Amino acid sequence: GWEDLLRSQREYLDEFWDAADVEVEGDPDVQQAVRFGLFHVLQSGARAERRAISAKGLTGPGYDGHAFWDTEGFVLPALIATVPEAAADALRWRHSTLELARERARTLGLSGATFPWRTIGGQECSAYWPAGTAAFHVNADVAVAVERYRIVTGDDSLERDCGLELLVETARLWVSLGHHDSAGAWHIDGVTGPDEYTAVVDDNVFTNLMAAANLRAAAAACTRHPQLAHDFGVTTEEAARWRDAAHSVHIPYDEALGVHPQSQSFTRYGEWDFEQSRNDYPLLLHEPYVRLYRKQVLKQPDLVLAMHWCSEAFTPEQKARNVDYYERRTVRDSSLSACTQAVMCAEVGHLELAHDYVHEAALIDLRDLHHNTANGLHMASLAGTWSALVDGFGGLRVQGERLTLDPQLPAGLTRLAFRMRWHGMRLQVQITGSEVRLSLRDGTEGTLSLLLVGEEVEVAAGAPVTRPWTRRSPLLPRPVQPVGRDPHPRP
Repeated sequence: GWEDLLRSQREYLDEFWDAADVEVEGDPDVQQAVRFGLFHVLQSGARAERRAISAKGLTGPGYDGHAFWDTEGFVLPALIATVPEAAADALRWRHSTLELARERARTLGLSGATFPWRTIGGQECSAYWPAGTAAFHVNADVAVAVERYRIVTGDDSLERDCGLELLVETARLWVSLGHHDSAGAWHIDGVTGPDEYTAVVDDNVFTNLMAAANLRAAAAACTRHPQLAHDFGVTTEEAARWRDAAHSVHIPYDEALGVHPQSQSFTRYGEWDFEQSRNDYPLLLHEPYVRLYRKQVLKQPDLVLAMHWCSEAFTPEQKARNVDYYERRTVRDSSLSACTQAVMCAEVGHLELAHDYVHEAALIDLRDLHHNTANGLHMASLAGTWSALVDGFGGLRVQGERLTLDPQLPAGLTRLAFRMRWHGMRLQVQITGSEVRLSLRDGTEGTLSLLLVGEEVEVAAGAPVTRPWTRRSPLLPRPVQPVGRDPHPRP
């Protein structure tokens, strides 16, 4: 009856908030918004084994119900850490479309599987479009989500059930798409990265790094499950080719400027006249894409997203210079922008700018900042707000198979606390202006080893760990944004 339904719903939500709540002191707008966002992200993942988690979740008709790479890239990291069973359902749904992805790969003359840019039931629902058809990184986004699920949960049952096949088929795609040059470097040409204002380029750094991660994960998973790998036709020689491609991947670097070009030759493109277009945002409504493709103007973070998701591939100095370079050229015409910029600005020490971006990501729908909330909420930005706070100010990273935390709080926040699951344990993190405290909320047998502010620590149930943290000084001054694209002001 009604009372039973009410009780079960209350118990479910109590369990969710006990594992997922984020507390923000000092910014009541962000506090309200992050809980608003987490609820809708939870709701969007309901029954995800039967349907895709769409860009608008269950909230409106925007994008006609289509799902994009936003799901694996932005929504699943939050779900994996808080409601892992919902994330597993979403990955099982993706696996249920694998045969359609194989057909898509054959249509494009490639091996393995090519997952669609936009879809409802697994078929590609977009006509040819340079920013979509060539966005092969979608496949690595799926694979890396599979790998992240295994690492964070400590559970390899999903990998056995469907994850290994996803890893194998996406690895086969990359080997058929890339090639070695005469010097042995491995390149991927004719692709589009996350930035939709730059299309069909060679050696997009994000794509290359994610493809390499995909290939390494596939090879390692085949070693863990040799019989399954054999059943999928993987030979020792094929896995060796995956490892070789990943090891040899080419990552462009501009020695003169001291930054990574987003893709090969990007830093020699002409500069965009931001002064002339200061009243024309979003640019896609005022400019032909073919003009945007030729200039150094970004719709959303691309190289900066690579630094977040593939953090170990960059030095702190490179991160600082890259953030400075791309902040000046990113117009944030995509709702995927502010959350990523928040994370990386926090890492390089621009904490107030990071706070501005957290506020923008969190309030995108509650303040209708893109003037289109009537079409539905922006699920990736709402989930991205969780990442902006947890990865940005919490300093959470998964390096290899290890959890690391290196917090940084801006002056406007007095306390940040969040909860997450790691290997079945519930970890609570509390950050104040001078220290960080970790505690486990499960039984007496649980012990978690991690890197906290650069120090190896062990947290046991009933034995919390506290360490001081200090604010990092930025290596460079606060960067400026394109004319007319300062972050939305905080109160």
